[in-house]
Amino acid sequence: MADAPQKPDYRPTVFLPKTDFPMKAGLPQKEPAILARWEEQDLYGEVRRARAGKPKFIFHDGPPYANGDMHIGHALNHVLKDMVVRTQTLLGKDAPYVPGWDCHGLPIEWKVEEQYRKKKLNKDEVPVKEFRAECRAYAQHWVDVQREQLKRLGIGADWANPYLTMQYDSEATIVSELFKFAKSGQLYRGAKPVMWSPVEKTALAEAEIEYEDIVSTQIDVAFEIVESPIPELVGAYAVVWTTTPWTIPVNQGIAYGPDVDYFLIMTVVPREDDESQAEYEARLAANPWHNGKFLVARELVDAFLDRTQSAQARMALSELICKGSDLAGTIARHPMHKLGGFFAKPRPFLAGDFVTTDQGTGLVHMAPDHGEDDFELCRANGIDPVFAVDAGGFYRPDWLWLGGQGSVINAKFNAPDGPICSDLREAGALLAASADFKHSYPHSWRSKAKVIYRCTPQWFIPMDKLMDERSCRWFFESRWENEGGALLEKPLEKRPKRSLRQVALHAIADTRFVPEKGRNRIQSMVEGRPDWVISRQRAWGVPIALFVERATGEVLVDPNVNSRIVEAIREQGVDAWDEANAAHFLGNRNPDDYEMVGDILDVWFDSGCTHAFVLESGRWSDLVWPADLYLEGSDQHRGWFQSSLLESCGTRGRAPYNAVLTHGFTMDAKGMKMSKSLGNTVDPLDLMRDYGADILRLWALSVDFTEDHRIGKEILSGVADQYRKLRNTFRYLLGALSDFDGADGVAPGEMPELERYMLGLLSDLDERLRTAIQDFDFNDYVRALTDFCNEDLSAFYFDIRKDVLYCDVDALTGRQSQTRRAYRSVLDVLFHALIRYAAPVLVFTSEEVWGTRFPEGGSVHLLEWPNVHLAPELRVDAASWARLRELRAIVTEAIEPLRRDKVIGSSLEAEVTLPELPAPAELLAELFITSAVHQGDTLKITKTGNHKCGRCWRYLPEVEEDGDLCDRCEEYVDA
Repeated sequence: MADAPQKPDYRPTVFLPKTDFPMKAGLPQKEPAILARWEEQDLYGEVRRARAGKPKFIFHDGPPYANGDMHIGHALNHVLKDMVVRTQTLLGKDAPYVPGWDCHGLPIEWKVEEQYRKKKLNKDEVPVKEFRAECRAYAQHWVDVQREQLKRLGIGADWANPYLTMQYDSEATIVSELFKFAKSGQLYRGAKPVMWSPVEKTALAEAEIEYEDIVSTQIDVAFEIVESPIPELVGAYAVVWTTTPWTIPVNQGIAYGPDVDYFLIMTVVPREDDESQAEYEARLAANPWHNGKFLVARELVDAFLDRTQSAQARMALSELICKGSDLAGTIARHPMHKLGGFFAKPRPFLAGDFVTTDQGTGLVHMAPDHGEDDFELCRANGIDPVFAVDAGGFYRPDWLWLGGQGSVINAKFNAPDGPICSDLREAGALLAASADFKHSYPHSWRSKAKVIYRCTPQWFIPMDKLMDERSCRWFFESRWENEGGALLEKPLEKRPKRSLRQVALHAIADTRFVPEKGRNRIQSMVEGRPDWVISRQRAWGVPIALFVERATGEVLVDPNVNSRIVEAIREQGVDAWDEANAAHFLGNRNPDDYEMVGDILDVWFDSGCTHAFVLESGRWSDLVWPADLYLEGSDQHRGWFQSSLLESCGTRGRAPYNAVLTHGFTMDAKGMKMSKSLGNTVDPLDLMRDYGADILRLWALSVDFTEDHRIGKEILSGVADQYRKLRNTFRYLLGALSDFDGADGVAPGEMPELERYMLGLLSDLDERLRTAIQDFDFNDYVRALTDFCNEDLSAFYFDIRKDVLYCDVDALTGRQSQTRRAYRSVLDVLFHALIRYAAPVLVFTSEEVWGTRFPEGGSVHLLEWPNVHLAPELRVDAASWARLRELRAIVTEAIEPLRRDKVIGSSLEAEVTLPELPAPAELLAELFITSAVHQGDTLKITKTGNHKCGRCWRYLPEVEEDGDLCDRCEEYVDA
């Protein structure tokens, strides 16, 4: 029997997508080469020139600290910033990105000191200019390191010309901003308790504090009452309770609550029946306070007896129950009164509204050196601080009790067997002491050491002093002209005045916050914050370049003096503020008549001034003031957002930004805070070496960054899979359009419904992405883009039209069907739109894709937002098509069991029966990718009896036997 003739090989007649674009990304190897090409061609400069003259979008970069490698928080933060700038640029705006660094301050000084300590050197023995030079070099080193690391993320910024707070121009501007506060009277020097780090020997701002749970010693101390309008109290003991025993040596009074009820209680320990007199006396001697009279708040009696181990004593309550207000005029004496001097002075009872009965005894010992409430209450009663504790946390050497000893934050120093408690016990004043009180306590976020409240002379910007109207001109000219009517016509001196706090709160009300909860966060902080302490007692920073007249204590405000100081700092940096230059600065004044302030500025004042020396200086000609957006982590509501707000409101009367965007913090895969000690940190540098920057960027823009979010191997694996699907979409488009030049394109009005449906979906996507940009909702931006590529394109449109793409063409002559021409026209539109949409997210991959199709087409990042608007009259009924897609999903699910059981090999072998046909059978078969669709009683899937076309592999009735051609394929093969 003769062999059957072999069927022809029709593969050469079929169009197969062709592209050199690889499916394997190889991002860690490719990205550095792309980055080098961008630098060589000055891509950032090209973008700036391309957008010159366009509407501006001003993003102002908050300065990260120049100290250590980039961490995962840096990576997320800068990817978000880059996404903002790139999307605004894509929309056609002029959106410059000038990066910056915070370079002054304690963290850098601390690191340089560590280097000294390792060499057994004392920092104080090094000339200050030499020390500053080392701090400057240290900061510059980490600026350079971080700059290269951030560039590796694909951040498009002016890396060649960043701003640094330690640049001479920056330092000069910071000083000139300080002079504005001095000129308007918004600056004073005063002694107030501030957060102080004995380890770092400087005042700290609230933003530099973190709270940790600790266990402290709690003590109950007896102060003998020596005078009182209530006779029964004389000879009794007022009991104070504290968790900071080290403040007892600085006590100057006792506060009571005017509305609190107080008991005078007497504890008596009865003799046990089987106890001898000697045993009884020994037991009393072990705790002499079992017999005594004590003044304690009524609600806290039981807790007091528990702490003093008197619970088993027979307690006789005297008839004395008094209100706190009755205690006015009562005087006690300090337990160490026998030392004389400071300790022999009377300790008055003072009415304090802050006294509660939540814990303790209802009587609070007052140390105005070491507490805000203490300071204010004592000052109101003529009691001044004594400055007993020095910068390092030791009692000064001449202090009568514990002079030269400390450190006061040392747990052993405060322990029940430590020197304070031991001396109080010996004096017969320690009622109870136990090292078991658990509570939250402030620590320096740099040294991690505990801080104290310490009263020292500092420089402050007041929050509630009424401001010079010239400092808040905008405040009146914008907000109040509507509310005040003819307000602007009034002379300045007759206009209502506002404090810095009031102006700042109005500025918050006028600012957009994303997410909105950020408004309440910063508002509550500004409402309750104390005066801004702007001075630090360190060396590496911008000087508080002020002269104070010795005779009057007044700050010298002279524009000529100020001008000479600013210009000197602009030429020489902070080293210009030197006593050797005092005569030059003061001109014809006698330097001996003036004190040259030696403190430096809080680094938050530095960073709060960045808007002035970046947006207003003219050094970056494409920047203007104010910024459209500030973007940082949510911790900056008490940090940079707030310091910038207060600085700008104090000098310009409004916020330096129109909107504030905040992100949460990155946790590990289990939702735990990252910590080196836990070993759960994720290094972005390692991630880029393993995955590439685009994967890291896709992760950062896929999470809900407005909340705390997670990262881990499983999460990154999912992101990598998401990336592969996007890359595969572009690979398909490149292959399908490999020989498409637009010459045979089809206008939308001539396209089939499916093509117009897809163009409508693209138009909807475009609108959604624009909204996401407006809302800074990048999570939705990425989700919308990936869902469109995966669900609308790969799983639907590409799947349906691949037959038309491959087979509706004569591979030799290029003749093709109208449908195929329409399909490729849509693919071209999709390509140009999707590559632009993806460019801000996948900065390297989009460049690779664009360069693959258009090798001479320049950078993808020079393109503008696509125009994909589809005229309403060309749109199809999207709801009808949505129902067809739902039906397609049902049919696909019904086919799957037959494929699983090997009844059919693919959906092309299936015939579908439906109870009703919502569209022509031929269209439904095309959508379902099946052999045929029929109408019947119920949904049913059967294997077709048709034969398989040898070219397109469809099972059609006109094919007489497997391998023959269908009518469509015969047309294109024979042509």
